[in-house]
Amino acid sequence: MQGIEKRFGAVHANRAVQLRVDSGTVHGIVGENGAGKSTLMSILYGFYEADAGEISIEGVPAKIRGSREAIALGIGMVHQHFMLVDTLSALDNVMLGAEPSWRLASARAEVRAKLEALMRDTGLQVQLDALVHELPVGERQRLEILKALFRGARILILDEPTAVLTPQETEALFVTLRGLRERGTTILLITHKLKEIMALCDAVTVMRAGQVVLDTKIADTSIDGLAEAMVGRRVNLGRIGADVSNSATPGAVLLGAQGLGVVDSLGVARLAEVSLQLRAGEIVGIAGVSGNGQSELLDVLSGLMAPSSGTLTLGGQSFTPQRWLNPRTARALRLAHVPEDRHRRAMVLPFAAWESAVLGHQHQPRYSRWWGWLRQRAMREDTALMMERYDVRPRNPALRSSKFSGGNQQKLVLAREAQFFATQPQVLLVGQPTRGVDIGAIEFIHGRLRAMRDAGGAVLVVSSELDEVLALADRVIVMNAGRISGELPIDQCTEAALGRLMGGAASH
Repeated sequence: MQGIEKRFGAVHANRAVQLRVDSGTVHGIVGENGAGKSTLMSILYGFYEADAGEISIEGVPAKIRGSREAIALGIGMVHQHFMLVDTLSALDNVMLGAEPSWRLASARAEVRAKLEALMRDTGLQVQLDALVHELPVGERQRLEILKALFRGARILILDEPTAVLTPQETEALFVTLRGLRERGTTILLITHKLKEIMALCDAVTVMRAGQVVLDTKIADTSIDGLAEAMVGRRVNLGRIGADVSNSATPGAVLLGAQGLGVVDSLGVARLAEVSLQLRAGEIVGIAGVSGNGQSELLDVLSGLMAPSSGTLTLGGQSFTPQRWLNPRTARALRLAHVPEDRHRRAMVLPFAAWESAVLGHQHQPRYSRWWGWLRQRAMREDTALMMERYDVRPRNPALRSSKFSGGNQQKLVLAREAQFFATQPQVLLVGQPTRGVDIGAIEFIHGRLRAMRDAGGAVLVVSSELDEVLALADRVIVMNAGRISGELPIDQCTEAALGRLMGGAASH
């Protein structure tokens, strides 16, 4: 790609971008949210047409005006949010739009034969007759890759492919991608996870403010070098640094839970005898492979779900399963919650930013009067202030929530929950605080969580990123199969020790 230019009104998304990718390699593309990397890949896949510049595929100039033309040139793309129809089978999802004939029975048989051969060749195993909504996340990821390869992709674009995968699923994906590279497939990997870039890629391109600022072989760079190129300054994500408070002085217990249990509609225990305390001036990290009860724990503590058993103490009040906490009461007792899934639970994507920014707080006297009439001017003013202090870009309260990047959406939600209302929370529950977020935003969010701890709040962080837990937590609780398998102060935490507990090894 040579001299690629793209504007969206006043936003100059790509500025004379040069990108060269060698055949049969894994090439990383990194940058902060809004750096222009996804726009560049969308131009390559035909979602957008460049305002200027040239694209060549295998040395031949190519004019790509739509995705159909990109697919015909051997380009496939796997999006961060899967483009699958949940109510169709895996087989029908692959066939959709690429049916070999109008006779569906014979078409299915033909597609099945090709897919089975492709699965044998690549190791990408998928239950072809299962409905997509029944498949685990890792298998849906494999299905998306199969769908692209079935259409003849020789160049595969992956956008944040590990954002929703467990560590085991991530490693399985890497094995697959290395195998595809050995077969000659060229892979373009968009990710915020610099460890993955260093582990998987042959070369990397760093973008900042729509331009390429670094293009290098992996052997010639480092995680620190990539982070500095992305942000334009040194970035500190660890526990050491002059601007990072590393010591906690735990105070009074602000939230206590005893014997929490959750049994789902199928009779499966999702939580079993979980007890914990959150103290003032402390960050507690919850570590564990996704799906081991962390999500249910957050739902129970935030009042979104009543447990089958157990008790909760918050703000001097006690709650039992028969009379459990609800989100409005939680807010009144100064407990705030940043959900794991910001799209489904933290904001309404078609809403303007100012509407998403006051969700759950719209009944405050500052925002409503006389039978529920809303004071929109006050809401817009406070959202503008929120955006300024939390560095939400662009600073446009009227912009639709869906138009912000993932990192800026997360900062907007964190600002709403952590800072900007009549009574700041004493207890903050945060699920996956930096999922799909760039490294600059990660540093900012971590700083805000530490600031709340240092102001005397209690913070509970659930993260599938072990590095994040180790960087933030003063005490780490590990969950396995719905139970607490161990609890360690941060000075006793190593990846090996936590890994054993995550695998179910008991600890005293």
